[in-house]
Amino acid sequence: MKIAFLASEVAPYAKTGGLADVAQALPAALAGAGLDIAVFMPFYRSVRAAGLTLVRALDNLPMAWRGGSTGLTVWADPSHPYPVCFIEHPGYFERSDGAGLYGTPSGDYPDNGERFAFFARAVLAALKALPFEAEILHANDWQTALAPAYLRHILAEDPFYARIRSVYTIHNLAYQGLFPPSILTDAGLPDRLFRMEDMEFWGQASFMKAGILYADAVTTVSPRYSREILTPEFGQGLDGLLRARAGALSGIRNGIDKDAWNPALGQAIAAPFSAADPSGKAACRSDLLAAFGLPPARREEPIAGLVARLAEQKGVDILIEALDGIMALGVKLIVLGTGDPKLEAALRAARDRYPSFLGLRLGFDEALARKVYAGSDLFLIPSRYEPCGLTQMIAMAYGAAPVARATGGLDDTVRAYEAATKTGTGIKFEAPTAEALLDAVRRAVRILRSKPDREALVRNAMTADFSWREPAAEYEALYRKLTKADSEIL
Repeated sequence: MKIAFLASEVAPYAKTGGLADVAQALPAALAGAGLDIAVFMPFYRSVRAAGLTLVRALDNLPMAWRGGSTGLTVWADPSHPYPVCFIEHPGYFERSDGAGLYGTPSGDYPDNGERFAFFARAVLAALKALPFEAEILHANDWQTALAPAYLRHILAEDPFYARIRSVYTIHNLAYQGLFPPSILTDAGLPDRLFRMEDMEFWGQASFMKAGILYADAVTTVSPRYSREILTPEFGQGLDGLLRARAGALSGIRNGIDKDAWNPALGQAIAAPFSAADPSGKAACRSDLLAAFGLPPARREEPIAGLVARLAEQKGVDILIEALDGIMALGVKLIVLGTGDPKLEAALRAARDRYPSFLGLRLGFDEALARKVYAGSDLFLIPSRYEPCGLTQMIAMAYGAAPVARATGGLDDTVRAYEAATKTGTGIKFEAPTAEALLDAVRRAVRILRSKPDREALVRNAMTADFSWREPAAEYEALYRKLTKADSEIL
């Protein structure tokens, strides 16, 4: 089975968030299961600057675009175990130094709709020219959501494309790709699609709505999130459409690469450790406190970590409101992240109030993030909503028990600890409030101060299986269902 996997970012080539990790790990797991995978992403300036030895897979292929024709060049990384292909367009993807994948500190690029419409259209043009006859096109998030629209409304009469089935994965429904109606003309899609029954959404054209409407199957990144988005609370205005497509919708949780996130390998941490021999965790605790300029802590003084985008979605404002109570428990808190300037300022003020208990680094550094995972006893994840989340799974791999709100993928992946049975991998709370978070931290501190409970909790967390093996099998089953000769389009 041949799968074309489309993503706007793929680690290690380009990354702004968890999508890049998924776009690296899921295709690898599918390829490991015997499927033929080809991954497609834009040829960003950062990819070119990395000095990779790439080859031209296609050179100046004629492609219809914006009422005319352009030449399409596609590059590929021959060193990769399966094809990773880069769609070239210097005007769209090779922005100046210091610019991001989607915008600058001043805001999103105004031509993002055109940029990623071109990417989706170019991948489809490349598929017909490359010696890779894809049976499934798997698009991810709004940046690739027009690919199913092109298959349905532009290419359906071409036998090559008519046989391709499409899967569209929603990684976060809040980011929908909304653009003026003129984007339909720019993208080469019929103007008639700008109506409520198609891509129109409150006076704008929604890329994500196109993916949901026109893909043969729609997935989200956890089972609970697939149910939550059917409700007005979590549906971001698309809950009615999602309920109408509920028969095509499923939730498949993300995973993590256990080789990449394995404390036993000792990568970028003070000492290796494992569930069988957790002794190295003590050195990692000391190293973490030193890295953030905090004094040493006794074993009974818990260290809590948070690595996150500093935003209300992540519940950082809830954490700030609960900080005085958390500090009163004797917890040392380490925060690594960047985001909302108001939340950053509030955290700086809190650090000034609690210089011996709160370590703060505004920004992101993956090596430093590993130190936070490895040195923490608890990991705070008070998200208002969380489609899946990788943080809680990585934290558990490093023996840091999540204190997580029971929402989305957090609820699917964190099992509440029960002292009576010594089962469970973390501490959960329901309400998105400072009081509920503080109560959960109190419960967590009690567990950690009981040696039998602490040892059981850490062992359970570190031995939980969040590999990609099971999710990859679920995706393969979905692909095979779609490609059965007698199957109906969902």
